[in-house]
Amino acid sequence: MFDRTLAIDIITLIDDNLKTVLQRTKHIESANDFTSSESGMILLDSICMKLVAVGESIKNLDKVTNKELLPQYRQIQWKQAMGMRDIIVHHYFDVDAEQILIH
Repeated sequence: MFDRTLAIDIITLIDDNLKTVLQRTKHIESANDFTSSESGMILLDSICMKLVAVGESIKNLDKVTNKELLPQYRQIQWKQAMGMRDIIVHHYFDVDAEQILIH
């Protein structure tokens, strides 16, 4: 058994960050919207930080739930979200704005 309250707190953090990403990118239609201006690049940096937080939170959620929770929701691309976090953190200068687009 795992700490249900802690798991819910982490899920809430993930949800809040994803809502922020969606809100901030609702006007983004292409990678060019990020890369064509300084404000777009600042937004891209902001979104990358939120995605790092989401990926890290998913890793923490998996840990605090003893790897029991995520397998119950196979329709969610957990590994891809954690992998995005790893790419942003470890290969930041190679991040492609096209890959950050939220559709």
